[in-house]
Amino acid sequence: MDTVTPMNVIVDNLTEMIDLFGDVAMGQGLAPLLVLVGGLLIVFSMGVFGALTLGAVGSLFSSS
Repeated sequence: MDTVTPMNVIVDNLTEMIDLFGDVAMGQGLAPLLVLVGGLLIVFSMGVFGALTLGAVGSLFSSS
């Protein structure tokens, strides 16, 4: 029963974060554009470093 309380806190924090993030993302001015560009930068960098990591792991197990 000790794990129920932290999970409730985590879920509550996540739902509150989503609400606050949605308010910021749909704000005035350039806020939606900045959120979109930031998301694209994060997705691109995760993809590049993920591919590099998979290549490094693959080179560990290859003979050549």
